[in-house]
Amino acid sequence: MRFATILLASAAVLMSSGGAAQPTVKDEAPVAAAAVDDVKVNQLVVYGDDPCPASTEDEITVCARKPESDRYRIPEPLRGNPNDPRNQSWVNRAEALEYVGRTGIGSCTPVGPGGGVGCFQQLVRQARAERAGSDEVNWTRLVEDARRERLSRIDAESERIEQEARERGE
Repeated sequence: MRFATILLASAAVLMSSGGAAQPTVKDEAPVAAAAVDDVKVNQLVVYGDDPCPASTEDEITVCARKPESDRYRIPEPLRGNPNDPRNQSWVNRAEALEYVGRTGIGSCTPVGPGGGVGCFQQLVRQARAERAGSDEVNWTRLVEDARRERLSRIDAESERIEQEARERGE
């Protein structure tokens, strides 16, 4: 028991005093190449015939093209007053009144038995409303396409270098 206490105390002293072995410059491993997920992704919206900036080694540039007529316009989802009662259908207004003061099962309230059950339905309604108001650009697909194209260029360059090395007999 006493030996374990001494061992733990000495370990704590070594760690707090920086007595642990510090690697020297010679001991450090070379810096590994950046992983595919470490690459910065730049998402741009370009208008008309504007060129999309080229991707670099450490940055993937993905462009969504919009018509020239939209260049100086407010984005479609932000135009108008979304809170104007004229922009809401009768069904949405009636549904909002249905949930006023509601408690119990399916209500997403801390009141009553099963009050938290309706929280998922509330999240689903909010997500659908957000999706309806978002732009139509599928950034995930555009980024994946750009990554796939970048990797194919890297693979082609690697294959060319290996072929040259085989021809030289290395």
